[in-house]
Amino acid sequence: MKILAATNNAHKLEELKEILGPQGIEVISGKEAGGIPEVIEDKDTFEGNASKKAIETAQAKNMLVFSDDSGLCVDALDGRPGVYSARYAGENATDADRMNKLLGELEGKETRAAKFVCTIALATPEGLIGTATGECHGTIASAPQGNDGFGYDPLFIPDGYDKTFAELGEEVKNKLSHRGHALKKAISQGLFK
Repeated sequence: MKILAATNNAHKLEELKEILGPQGIEVISGKEAGGIPEVIEDKDTFEGNASKKAIETAQAKNMLVFSDDSGLCVDALDGRPGVYSARYAGENATDADRMNKLLGELEGKETRAAKFVCTIALATPEGLIGTATGECHGTIASAPQGNDGFGYDPLFIPDGYDKTFAELGEEVKNKLSHRGHALKKAISQGLFK
């Protein structure tokens, strides 16, 4: 089975290939498909954004498409940054900018509980096939730790571990991650047919 991933994020693409490859699913990048449309993520839920991106990309490219929307939800910040995780510190902010903003907002807060949430959506040109959501619970470190991963990985310590995603390595992260949980759920629900 071939599926187009509606993302230009190289880190996310690699994670998808590592998780879906053993399932016999070939992930095609937007570059390999001749580019993907720019879809405005203007919904207020992960499911809304993932579904919109999957449907619009499937219709534009006339093929089966996978998309996701994910983010970090911090308890002490009433679930922020949530669906705005990538744009949390502004449109052109770096991962370091976003982490610094998050740490600044958590200053003086007692609880550092958080979760990564990922909703994936599959669509054909005819419409949405379905969605699946996965979560990974943990805490926010007091400073970035580790060099692997991307986004907020250097700050996120998954429950049951004493290292961040950026320190644990891709193999461990893929087993624990919100995206991994969402993909496993989608596979078990039969979305990848």
